[in-house]
Amino acid sequence: MSVWKSDALPWLENLSPSYFAMAMATGIVSIGCQLLGLRPVAIALFAVNIATYVVLWVLDLWRVVRFPRHVLADLVSHRRGLGFLTIVAATGVLGAEMVILWHAFTIATILLGFAGVLWVGLTYAIFAALTIDREKPSLAEGISGTWLLAVVATQSIAVLTALLAAHWGQSLQANFIALSMWLWGGMLYIWLISLIFYRYTFFTLEPDDLTPPYWINMGAMAISTLAGSLLVENGLHSSFLHPLRPFLEGFTVLYWATGTWWIPIIVILGVWRFGYRRLPFEYDPQYWSAVFPLGMYTVATYRMIEALDLHFLDLVPKVFLGLALFAWLATFLGLLWTLGRGLGNVGHPSD
Repeated sequence: MSVWKSDALPWLENLSPSYFAMAMATGIVSIGCQLLGLRPVAIALFAVNIATYVVLWVLDLWRVVRFPRHVLADLVSHRRGLGFLTIVAATGVLGAEMVILWHAFTIATILLGFAGVLWVGLTYAIFAALTIDREKPSLAEGISGTWLLAVVATQSIAVLTALLAAHWGQSLQANFIALSMWLWGGMLYIWLISLIFYRYTFFTLEPDDLTPPYWINMGAMAISTLAGSLLVENGLHSSFLHPLRPFLEGFTVLYWATGTWWIPIIVILGVWRFGYRRLPFEYDPQYWSAVFPLGMYTVATYRMIEALDLHFLDLVPKVFLGLALFAWLATFLGLLWTLGRGLGNVGHPSD
């Protein structure tokens, strides 16, 4: 019966709200494999993603029941609150998988509705709580790349809606929602990245401050590029979007260029972080927030090439798919090693 005691479940009590980033990463790498002709790998990753998504929901609901105060504390935390939006993004990515891998439009529509409800509930709950909180951290302590999950979650709705709009005969309502979410996500990125860039350049930055979620600086622009590319493609057949094609094309390239700019600086800072501190490469759930942007950059670049006829960039998604697969496998093996070591500790308790 000791397993039901709170002190016997520290892993559940402290479960990161951002753990759905694993489902986000697995899903988008699966889509990348499908688009680039690696369907067997895509199907295998899809199966892993389904299992991941279900298990994470079970664990999160279990945590809500067992540790409601900890969940509430996370929800109103500047550091951890935005992590809950990985649930929205993971649901959106799973819906996109259903469309691209299986043409399962009914399931994808259900997932879109579910993601929309989650987006409304979590977005307004989190930002309202952070706004009225009387005890707020400084900008240096409170802001991180995790905040950009608000952009990723928003754009995941835009992506899935745009995909379904094409299936629904270029529905005016669907394209309008996709466009609105895409525009709002872009505006939100401008607000948040300004604060993050200010924190980078005007506050002391320690190696420990450069956690993996800072890769979302690029990932948020990559998913914005993907949504824009889908809207450009829809504009070929939509009377509503067609007049906006020059605008859509320009901003899609802007988002891609911005995301691309972030890649070298994040790599340089990552080398500085590990070289300066000589940190060991140990598994951390936050690494899934670095895998996702690599996969998303792959898919976004591929779809932008197709939408804008930029085939001189064809090598880019191939290279980044290899990087994404390597990063995913390394992180997944790290997870298995950590779980195995944890089970071993349970089987051989120190007391």
